[in-house]
Amino acid sequence: MLIDSHCHLEYKGLVEDQAGVLERARAAGVTGFLSISTRQREWDQVIATAERHSDVWASVGIHPHEADGHADLGEAALLAATAHHKVIAIGETGLDYYYDHSDRDMQKALFRRHISVSRQTGLPLIIHTRDAEDDTAAILTEEMEQGAFPALIHCFTASADFAAKMLDLGLTISLSGIVTFKNAKDLQEIAAGLPEDRLLVETDAPFLAPVPHRGRPCEPAFTADTARFVAALRGVTPEHLAEVTTANFRRLFGKAGL
Repeated sequence: MLIDSHCHLEYKGLVEDQAGVLERARAAGVTGFLSISTRQREWDQVIATAERHSDVWASVGIHPHEADGHADLGEAALLAATAHHKVIAIGETGLDYYYDHSDRDMQKALFRRHISVSRQTGLPLIIHTRDAEDDTAAILTEEMEQGAFPALIHCFTASADFAAKMLDLGLTISLSGIVTFKNAKDLQEIAAGLPEDRLLVETDAPFLAPVPHRGRPCEPAFTADTARFVAALRGVTPEHLAEVTTANFRRLFGKAGL
């Protein structure tokens, strides 16, 4: 049993054959899916898909790329959306300075609004961070001092120092197919040493297909490939890795009711 803790079931590459995508994943041993939203206009569709499938859950949030287009989004809208029984997470949110598609101050402001909602609801915060380690760590440290909240770094690709800081703050770290790439030696070393109780796996489908599926749209079924690779890095069986990451998902995303 595996859970894809981060996929985009409404995105091009998956939505055209969503039923087939889910069936192929189930056949590969993936028994749960957290479908992530990145813009407010996606929320209803993401939630509707979760309503149709007992093994799919939803998040509500604004990706940092979309921050400029959601400058007026207040906490009330997020809070209202979290009332739905299939919404089990806040995000994805965070900071992305690699592309800078949105003003950095606006990214920070929305990040803090998401944090506030996570703190108020107890729902885990799903964090995207790219080329923004210092500001991400500073905001999380400051906000944790004002009141703890559950959170994870999705699709982790940052430094070992940043991983240590996140673990010290109590966060979970999720690994995507990037960990299987040949040029990901530093990430592989980090993945091998992560605490067992702070580890998740994901696809970020339809992006970042792992080896041996490079060059094609990623599917949630490929969670199994990433999990096998991570298990080998850590010197455990794929079955053990699946058991551990599923237990971690169950504990972090308690609203899923697993």
